[in-house]
Order: sequence, then C-alpha cells, then structure tokens
Amino acid sequence: MTTQIDTQASVGQLVTQRPARSRLFESLGIDYCCGGKLTLEEACAKKGLDAHTVAVLLASADARAAEHDRVVVNPDAMALGELADHIEQTHHAYLRVELPRLDQMTEKVFRVHGEHEPRLADVRRAFAALNAELTQHMMKEERILFPIIRQLEQPQGQREFHCGSVANPIRQMEAEHQHAGDALAIMREATDGYQPPEWACNTYRAMLDGLAQLERDMHQHVHKENNILFPKAIELEASR
Repeated sequence: MTTQIDTQASVGQLVTQRPARSRLFESLGIDYCCGGKLTLEEACAKKGLDAHTVAVLLASADARAAEHDRVVVNPDAMALGELADHIEQTHHAYLRVELPRLDQMTEKVFRVHGEHEPRLADVRRAFAALNAELTQHMMKEERILFPIIRQLEQPQGQREFHCGSVANPIRQMEAEHQHAGDALAIMREATDGYQPPEWACNTYRAMLDGLAQLERDMHQHVHKENNILFPKAIELEASR
C-alpha cells in the first residue's frame, strides 16, 4: 500500500519520520535542515516545484525502499559470473551513489557540530579512509578479479593468469574487507550505534541513517564475496 504524503507536513518532519527521504530532497535542492520548518508545499513553492508531484515521488521512494527490504536473493544458487554481475549491479552501484553523498555529509556534520561532539572527528576520519579504499577496491574487483572469475567459469577458459592463482587477488580483497569492517566499527562506536543525540539536526540524522544503511549493505556485500564467491572460485580453479 502506497503511503500518502501530507503536503502540509514540514520537510523536517518528513525526514525525521524516514531519514532516507533526505536523498530525494537533496536531489531536488530542498533544504530539510535549516529550512526544515517549511511545509512541503512551501518548500516546493520556493523551488518552483509542484508539491503534489514531489509528494508522489516521496511515496514512490518509500514504496521502493519497502520493496527492496522484502526482496531476498539467494547468492549461493547463482553461477559465479552471475554473482559477480549481481555484486557490481547491486552493491558497487549503491556505493558509487552513496559514498559521495556521505562524504559531503560527514564533512559538513563534523564541521558544524564537531565542537559539540568531538567523536565526529573519528567518524569523519574513518569514513574518509573507507571511501578512499572502497573506491580502489571496486576498481580492482571489476578490472582484475571478477574478469578472472568469469574466465575460470568458461569451459575452455584461460587457466593461467598474470596474478598466478585466483587466490592471490582474493587474499588482497579479503584484507581490504577487514579494513572496511574496522572503519565501520569505529563509526558505529563513535555514534553510539548510529543513534542521534536529542539535539541533532536533520542533516546529522540523515548522515547517521546513511551510515547505518552503508553498514548493512557492506555486511551483505562482504558476505556474498568472502563466504560464497571467493571460496567457490578457489574451489573451481583447484578442480581444473
């Protein structure tokens, strides 16, 4: 059932109810933080947008998020190339959109609220390191490791690779997964499990919601690689 969005609700209230709505407001240039007291109708009028159209977009985004939460895939049933494609199209695509957004948010929240909450410096440092490593990590998987895995799966595929065994790049990817896990642990600890303080503004709350979603997605992402794709690729290579 599609949620009905009240155009007389404040944009701040709408984001407070569901922080993920901040993504749509950001894409439309609607200020839900300092301008959060404006109703959706007022905020849209200020930007020259139709409030009812934006309300429909918000409802659609809510519905897509709910559907996404219900969708369950079975990565263990996928062929290796299919699973590599799924990881790129699902998790890598998500990171390419979300990492730049969270980079801006963690910097802004630290700059504005860092004096009040010194642990935001830890959040900012951990995220910056995670962002830099994941960007390179995805490129190495897409350009080196995943093509090797796809080639292994071919009946007459190449059996010798410039990196030696497929286990070599996998070992490096797993080490980088551990680094990512360490960064996520720092951010969780520094934010009390992504719980906003009472005084947090909507940008602060949206940042925490985004970091919590990032952690959930990374757990699924790493599980699919460390526990399914990588062991099966090593096993397949050994069987040839």
